[in-house]
Amino acid sequence: MVFIAASLIILLLPIARVQAAEQLLVAYAGHNETVAPMWVGIETGLFKKKGLDVGMLQLRSGPILMATLASGSVQVVYSASSSAISAISAGLRIHCIAFPANRIARQLMTRKEIKSLEDLRGKIFAVQSIGGGFWLQTMLLLDHLNIDPDKHQLKLRVVGDTATITQALITGQVDAAVLPDSFSERAKRAGFHSLADAGEIKGALQLTGLCAQRDFILQSRDLALRLIQGMVEAVVFIHDPKNKADVMQVLKKNLRFETLEETEMSYRVLRQVATLEVEPNLEALRATQRIISRVNPKVGQADLNQLLDRSLVRSLEESGFLPEMRRRMGG
Repeated sequence: MVFIAASLIILLLPIARVQAAEQLLVAYAGHNETVAPMWVGIETGLFKKKGLDVGMLQLRSGPILMATLASGSVQVVYSASSSAISAISAGLRIHCIAFPANRIARQLMTRKEIKSLEDLRGKIFAVQSIGGGFWLQTMLLLDHLNIDPDKHQLKLRVVGDTATITQALITGQVDAAVLPDSFSERAKRAGFHSLADAGEIKGALQLTGLCAQRDFILQSRDLALRLIQGMVEAVVFIHDPKNKADVMQVLKKNLRFETLEETEMSYRVLRQVATLEVEPNLEALRATQRIISRVNPKVGQADLNQLLDRSLVRSLEESGFLPEMRRRMGG
């Protein structure tokens, strides 16, 4: 009887290992469609299939996000590239390992009496934080439009997350905001209009990605690889039309949309920005560095090669994982 019991225990050990997924807490600040590959990976069980029990922790801003990472309270952050670059210029030893968002699907939304770019002089723009992802995308669009915030005497007001910024615009607390297309629809229904489309920006962009302290990457390389794999499989899931209803449900739940139209627009935005070309791109990060150095000259001296770790994504290329994901997505 003892022999049978012991045999059963031995047979069940592999099952226990499969069931005991490693817990991983990932913090983020920007609450918009760029986070959706993580939400989808969690809610469809794709991370669980990689042996990971991933949880998401929303924080108020990029600086708080990086301070939380530095404290060791979280292992990984899903960060705006601007926040990561600012962090290494301040001495934080981090690596960014994959960037699944490479386009800006946003509109420059303004009050209806603002009819031209010249009318923006002296106006109040809403951002989530100075140096964070929302701020970065606002600055990239203004740069594309040849608008110098200082020369145009623009006032940047830190308001809150995307939903709070949208409400601040609608209630007249600010004059303009560079909103995701889905939230722009809400502003349009309230009588506001789009002055420019950030989708027209050309060139390499990497806006949001997975970053962690260098020691964590070195000590937990296999875990980091599985995290990237789960995120990439979520991107493939997002782009498969038969999963539209499931993806829209994830977006509605997490972004708290009130209408089908908003959720539909969010789904279209997500499919525009989510990419399988996740390898860290030095040229794209240099574009971000140039923008941040205008408000923090010290950032311009940061060595971006110390920030980017391309080795994990390249190993997924060489193993055939990423080529197979592209094949499944029709690429």
